Amino acid sequence: MSPSAPGSPDEVRTALDAAGYLVDDGLATAIFLALSLGQPLLLEGEPGVGKTTAAKALAGVLDAPLIRLQCYEGLGAAEALYEWNYQRQLLALRVGEARHEQVAEDDLFAERFLEERPILRAVRHTGESVPVLLIDEIDRADDEFEAFLLELLSEYAVTIPELGTIRAAVPPLVVLTSNRTRELHDALKRRCFYHWVAHPDPEREVAILRTRLPELGERLARQVAAAAAALRAADLVKPPGVAETLDWARALLVLGADELDGRTAAATLGAVLKYREDIEQAEQLDLSALLAARALS
Repeated sequence: MSPSAPGSPDEVRTALDAAGYLVDDGLATAIFLALSLGQPLLLEGEPGVGKTTAAKALAGVLDAPLIRLQCYEGLGAAEALYEWNYQRQLLALRVGEARHEQVAEDDLFAERFLEERPILRAVRHTGESVPVLLIDEIDRADDEFEAFLLELLSEYAVTIPELGTIRAAVPPLVVLTSNRTRELHDALKRRCFYHWVAHPDPEREVAILRTRLPELGERLARQVAAAAAALRAADLVKPPGVAETLDWARALLVLGADELDGRTAAATLGAVLKYREDIEQAEQLDLSALLAARALS
């Protein structure tokens, strides 16, 4: 664990709270144990619950550089690990020919032609702080890329055929996130400390809203959190996450609203729901009654 890392789950929570990222006991403990055990941290949960933000906040708390790899279908080693700068290599060949010099293959595959991608950058990092390597939305990548990660997560080493195996002098802090659009393989999960990031309870969501949007009043924050909870309880295609709740609150602030009633909620659903079917279903709900009922509970 980094010397500057928090020494207990309570210290993790306090540090992240001070950075504006409010965590519950479960996530604070998961982060602390992943750091202490030197394991990658795998955060799964619905989109918008703050998994990516957790990695960003952790990097800030540790005063560490954040190196992010955004996963997508078809992602391969070239995009994640390294590429050779073929244009510069070709230019070197032409310069050699112009000078009537023989350019050896070893000269072409030298460090100066190597372009680091996120994983290699994290492995070769030599700064004072250990970097946080965020492998974001790993479930979007293919099975082949997931298998490629096993060497990194097991040995914190990568292999470049022309240069050999490169090992991290100090392993990076790895955070993987998944929206669970597909199941990850057991081999990957075994190498990680796993934590499911759930939607926050209403009190914590109110605290998040007030922390991120200080200009938001207590009453309106509670109404927005209550309305978000009501929508999550409905059978929606994509229930709103914390990110959408924040967007909803921002939209209400722009409108100058000082309370959330059924009419205002219906007019601003596009800030919190992103599927036509969900908006239509929400419009069929009696939002005024739901807000009133939750205000009394």
